Amino acid sequence: MPTETFEFQVEARQLLQLMIHSVYSNKDVFLRELVSNASDALDKLRLAALKDDLPGADVSDLHIEIETDDEARTLTVRDNGIGMSYDEVGRLIGTIANSGTAQFAKELREAQDEGGAEGLIGQFGVGFYSGFMVADEMTLVTRHAGEGHGTRWSSRGEGTYTLETVEDAPQGTSVTLHLKPADSDDQLHDYTSAWTIKDIVKRYSDFITWPIRLLPKKTADGTEGADEAEPETLNSMKALWARSREEVSDDEYHELYKHISHDWREPLETIRLQAEGTFEYQALLFVPSHAPHDLYTQGYKRGVQLYVKRVFIMDDCEALLPPYLRFVKGVVDAADLSLNVSREILQQDRHIRMMQRRLTKKILSTVKDMMTSAPDRYATFWREFGSVLKEGLLSDTDNRDALLAVASFASTHADDEPTTLAGYVERMKDGQEDIYYLTGETRESIENSPHMEAFRAKGIEVLLLTDPVDEVWVDVVGEFDGKRLRSVAKGEVDLDTEDDTRADEEREKQGEEYAALLGWMKEQLGADIKEVRLSSRLTVSPACIVSDADDLTPALENMYRAMGQEVPAAQRILELNPGHVLVKGLNQAYREREDRTGLAETVELLHGLAVLAEGGRPKEPGRFVKLVADHLERSL
Repeated sequence: MPTETFEFQVEARQLLQLMIHSVYSNKDVFLRELVSNASDALDKLRLAALKDDLPGADVSDLHIEIETDDEARTLTVRDNGIGMSYDEVGRLIGTIANSGTAQFAKELREAQDEGGAEGLIGQFGVGFYSGFMVADEMTLVTRHAGEGHGTRWSSRGEGTYTLETVEDAPQGTSVTLHLKPADSDDQLHDYTSAWTIKDIVKRYSDFITWPIRLLPKKTADGTEGADEAEPETLNSMKALWARSREEVSDDEYHELYKHISHDWREPLETIRLQAEGTFEYQALLFVPSHAPHDLYTQGYKRGVQLYVKRVFIMDDCEALLPPYLRFVKGVVDAADLSLNVSREILQQDRHIRMMQRRLTKKILSTVKDMMTSAPDRYATFWREFGSVLKEGLLSDTDNRDALLAVASFASTHADDEPTTLAGYVERMKDGQEDIYYLTGETRESIENSPHMEAFRAKGIEVLLLTDPVDEVWVDVVGEFDGKRLRSVAKGEVDLDTEDDTRADEEREKQGEEYAALLGWMKEQLGADIKEVRLSSRLTVSPACIVSDADDLTPALENMYRAMGQEVPAAQRILELNPGHVLVKGLNQAYREREDRTGLAETVELLHGLAVLAEGGRPKEPGRFVKLVADHLERSL
């Protein structure tokens, strides 16, 4: 049969030029595409042989070969797979002519960024033509398994291609690229370099099922080099996630983790997941044993590696896991995604969203299992990643209950043993309706807070929350198991039981006794405070500062300001301990003295001390220091 020349449609020619010059941001992916096509051909031949559809096919040594020629500047990717007939070449390799509509070409031209353009092209499965990014001409020779003759296809990517029948073609497909000159400015590498080929195959195709062999280069006289007589297999073919757990050792899992994460330590936990059905995928995830130093920085690279049929697609696929699981490393291998899928498409793909939900639930259930079956490993996990996991309480309402179930917190119940919220509820005293907590920078500062005094005196457990995110999630979550989460530093606290009628009578009597002093102190402190009142939470300290139940805490105000948000300063409430000798003396002095100038300074000092006790700073530190010095001087 003579050579036939075919012309691409006008819009298809435009599409081809756009793809060659502007679609792929990384030209190395052309080799990934060709190797992937070769792997598919081998898969199809193996399946056909199992079905006895091709009784004469040779399946004795299925493999992929890569061969380079420095002098001719060619690169050839060859497989001994199922191959194609003459008609299939025209239909399949000519796919671009069928799919290249004017509308698609218009959309591609309008794609402003390379990622968007790559996503569009990926929807049409024309990765074969990515070879024109690095080649001036491409030649394909193929023979369908079981047929007696083959087909040669050739094109310079300029609008036409040729087809002809050949008699001596081996089984399978061979794609030869006549390479453009290397150009570092245009990201065109020397693709005849063995090092370059090895690097690309290792990066993108290491887990392909079939061996990828690099043939030895020919010497000038056409003979093989003495030291490179044997082909070199470039890929490991060890897709651990596709093998059963019994076939893989812990050492192999750990080596894969170290390769993926660049972490020299062994992982804390290995998680396997295999989903079958309408959308199939496999996942092999790792929980590190130590939090990376940049986990909380803005530029931290999160996400797991995404593969499609063992072909590497992207390194940090953020769409597969929520941000609060950004520390998880691993591999997800999907069977039904496009090889050229972009980050933009991933964000909208319903299959990806389904995978994210399933992977998230699997990770959280694994953490829950650790709590009961491996408490030591769980303790390490929560110490390293508890703070970031609690971010999910703000953003992931679907998994909020699961997150609360695996969370643990320091509390006054034990010095070195954290508690779960369920454990707290089990220990609640009769008549206690709320889960009490207090936030602060350290456990020591919280335990020494005046707000804790009455709770400590009555033996009521308080959660001690020291992570910055704790300031936020407790308000967002609001309750657990029907019990309200309540800060001991907000609102009024009544810890007396129904039988403490004597306490009610005592408070009423004290209110009458201190009413005049409280009103005068409010006048002296002015706009610095909202109210001065007697406290039921203090047993040792003379005074403390509290917020209204709906006010932001000072720490939260500072957090918002650090993020550049303007937050009006809330007026706080000053609470006095009527049983403290200083407060009693102040009340007596107020009643007996007509000149209350000194008392006004004492009130200012008392307020400043209450601010300091909760970790704040007086409004005028210099004046506060002077008042303290003056009072110390008079006491000598």
